Formats: sequence, structure tokens, C-alpha cells
Amino acid sequence: MSFFSREECVKRLRAQVAAGRPIIGGGAGTGISAKCAEAGGIDLIIIYNSGRFRMAGRGSLSGMMPYGDANAIVMDMAREVLPVVNKTPVLAGVCGTDPFRIMKVFLREVQAAGFSGVQNFPTVGLIDGLFRQNLEETEMGYGLEVDMIRTASEMGLLTCPYVFNEDEARGMAKAGADVLIPHMGLTTKGTIGATTAMTLEQAARKVQAIADAAKKVRPDIFVLCHGGPISEPEDAQYIMRNTKGIVGFFGASSIERLPTEVAITGCVKKFKEMRI
Repeated sequence: MSFFSREECVKRLRAQVAAGRPIIGGGAGTGISAKCAEAGGIDLIIIYNSGRFRMAGRGSLSGMMPYGDANAIVMDMAREVLPVVNKTPVLAGVCGTDPFRIMKVFLREVQAAGFSGVQNFPTVGLIDGLFRQNLEETEMGYGLEVDMIRTASEMGLLTCPYVFNEDEARGMAKAGADVLIPHMGLTTKGTIGATTAMTLEQAARKVQAIADAAKKVRPDIFVLCHGGPISEPEDAQYIMRNTKGIVGFFGASSIERLPTEVAITGCVKKFKEMRI
């Protein structure tokens, strides 16, 4: 089993940073994605419902739509992914606003299944405007995700939440988050990626502001970058070169969807170049 305690996970991550190596986390929508990511030396593997939709050829935002029970999907995916991961902590994407689960009980199930930590996904942080306001007004807001992270931390799980602004960063840091992931929006590029996103320069400024806010609350928190225009290694490298205190990258589409699209497309093209 790939289960690691929170202390073990943090120790491993600190060792990576001390050695000057970035922390890399990646989503796994299938067992083969997880196996390959581990073979490549990934530090954290995350299972959440968008991974299943993404690897089925649907956009990642499918995970935010009513296409299935997000928490049930993650537990089902665990049966495929967890048994093939041998040496890497695996995190569960938990829908913290789920009104049909007693969260502490569900987190015990997550821990018992073999997960080493959690992330808040699906997250209402991706929702804005009047709909977001109404969610907050009707007890389905981001605060429930903060509560979920706090409970998970108290239970000894590694916590790696998505945050979207400075206030959320401070809230998650106070809740005990270990790894903070400023989310820059839906990942661009590829066949089902976004075409609307901020620039890398804008992303660097926003990631830095979020990191600074969190570190004022918890100086030892790890901060990674994710999403929007940060879709390939050179993009993540740009962010790390143009910020201070950002120690890695978390990718979902970037780790499994985009490489799969390129590899399969290129492979088929090579076969089609043959002559009879």
C-alpha cells in the first residue's frame, strides 16, 4: 500500500526542496497514468473525479457538473489506482460541500482506503458571479472546503488545497494546509483545453500575492503553481523564476491529458507513414 502519514509526506517534500528539486504533483484518471507518473518520479498523485472525465475525452470542468457523485467516483477510482502505486503518496479529491455525507466519517473512509491526503475538488472556488454568491448564501460555500481541510489535517492526512485568492489562502493556511495550490483557472492547450486564460506574467503576480498571504499565516507552507497558462514545464519554470517561494507545480491535464494526446497522435501518424 502507498499510504504515508502526514509527517512522512512533509518530510519527503522538505527533502525535495532542500535538494533544489521542485515538488511535482499530478492527477491520475487511470491506473496507467498513475504507474507512468510514479515511474517518472512524481512526488504526489491526486485522484479526483475530473480525471475520469478528462481521460474519457471530456473537459476537466465536467467534474464541476452534475454528471455523477464526485466523492463516490473518487472512491471507485481508488480501486484502480491505489493498488498500482507503490512508493508515492496518493491524495483524494474530496468535495467538501457534499451535503449528503458526514465529512469526518467520509474522511475516515478515505484514509482507510489507503489515501495519504486530500485536496478540495470539486471546488466552488472555480465558480464566480451570482451563482457563487447564492452558493455561499445557502450553506454550500468555500468555507465548507476549509472545514474539510481542517478536519483532514487533524486526522493526520496531508492537505493540499486549491485556493483562488488571498483571503482563501489565509483561511486554508489557518486551517492547517500543508501544500497550497494557487489555481489560475482551467488549463489551456490540447484538444479540450481552455482558450481563455490570463498571461504567464499575470499568473506569476497572482501566484506570488497568494503565496505571500499564506506565508504570513504559516511561513513553512509549501506553495505550488497550477492551471491557466501554466500548462507545460517551461511555463512552470517561468513562474518559479519570476516568483519567490514557489517550490513546484501541480498538473492534471498537464501531466496526463496533454502527454497522452501528443503521444498517441504522434504514434498513429508514424504508423500511417508506412507504405505497403
